[in-house]
Amino acid sequence: MFKFIRKGRSFNIQHQPGFTTLAIVCFVFLYTPIFTMMIYAFNQGDSIAAWEGLSWRWFISAWGNQQVKETALRSLIIATLASGISTTVATMAALATTRTSKFRGQGLVYAMINQPLMVPEIVTGVALLIFFALIKTATGYTGLGYLVVAHTAFCIPFAYLPIRARLEGMDLVLETAAADLYATPWKTFRLVTFPLLAPGIVAGAMLAFVISLDDVVITELVKSAGQDTLPTYMLGQLRRAITPEINAISTALLAITVFLLTMFFILNRKSK
Repeated sequence: MFKFIRKGRSFNIQHQPGFTTLAIVCFVFLYTPIFTMMIYAFNQGDSIAAWEGLSWRWFISAWGNQQVKETALRSLIIATLASGISTTVATMAALATTRTSKFRGQGLVYAMINQPLMVPEIVTGVALLIFFALIKTATGYTGLGYLVVAHTAFCIPFAYLPIRARLEGMDLVLETAAADLYATPWKTFRLVTFPLLAPGIVAGAMLAFVISLDDVVITELVKSAGQDTLPTYMLGQLRRAITPEINAISTALLAITVFLLTMFFILNRKSK
């Protein structure tokens, strides 16, 4: 029989014919619209399709837009609260699922914590809408608390994953040594576990902040009148008229997101 398999040569997808070309095409289709948007954010004219010169006009216009300021501030408040709460809950959940012996149903607990990642966001949004509608009917409260709770629930798994990964990569020797030296569980956590876990917590908080800041679907379903965030405000403007001001806001939001995600990867690499 003829043998067509060459010995000593392992399979590598990068060495397959057409892989590089396909990867380049994918990156072009993915990033060309983003770069186009960024370029036209600096357009002097009112058109989003005809270049009329380089200018900071639309960034200045967005900065002077009172509605943009209000929605941006609201987005920052919601994202800060949601990331803080979700990171606290995620840290406790990560400790509970890693610093304990295996128990029956541990896999189910892990799946429930990460449920928002597996279920379509529209399903989570509709479920929260129905649940909050019942609370609004019973209490009459229509404040920002619903958005904070909704964003927190959605952001928990995003904060949980890097924190859990950091905990699983930590050596238990120092924590065991602290316990042998009669340190209480709280003192062990405060003086040993928390300092070692801090990069994972910061990374999880930053990731949760970005997810909350960029969210549209859940916010659009849960928010009440006058509670637009920056992404939902932009969506409303796109339905009316598209101006380069939206490009400028999108570029600024993209810059913030890229910066935070870059810091997230740097912290993750350092923690490893």
